[in-house]
Amino acid sequence: MDATAWDARYAASDLVWSAEPNRFVEAELTDLPPGRALDLAAGEGRNAIWLARRGWEVTAVDYSQVGIDKGRRLAGDTDVHWVCADATTWDERAAYDLTVIAYLQVPAADRRAAVRAGFASLRPGGTLLVVGHDSQNLTDGVGGPQDAGVLYTAADLLEDLSDQRFDTVRADRVERPVEDAVALDVLVRLVRR
Repeated sequence: MDATAWDARYAASDLVWSAEPNRFVEAELTDLPPGRALDLAAGEGRNAIWLARRGWEVTAVDYSQVGIDKGRRLAGDTDVHWVCADATTWDERAAYDLTVIAYLQVPAADRRAAVRAGFASLRPGGTLLVVGHDSQNLTDGVGGPQDAGVLYTAADLLEDLSDQRFDTVRADRVERPVEDAVALDVLVRLVRR
């Protein structure tokens, strides 16, 4: 999907995603002390807004202007810096304490570019958190993209950064309850050295 397709999708409904933060983003980052955060591929900004309300100075980046505009309205008085830009070409090095990439489901080369851009944006000691639909979800889970080319595993994400220095806090396949079924997601949390 390109930015025009996402603009149309965001324009077609009140909220494509919930206004609440992603469950894994909330669980993994609740105890992290606030600093500067980057939400790459922020969509309507639910994770960015949650972080800002917890005291983070947040930049939310998405290539859908409609998504950014909806996030800005949803945030109300909550201070978030909204930027319409492509996560795969983002270039702001060593500026953040946290980068979040949640459910960016794009072909492997684009995913790698976004993950590397997010990692490069971290200061030493900064945290990278990536959550997405796991490859195994296609056969053993429910929902999410049905194109294997945009799904990935924790090993894929670690390989994306194999030439970088980091400590792995978590690199797992996790279950996400969806109504009466279970979706399989990938969750990777790293700390840049």
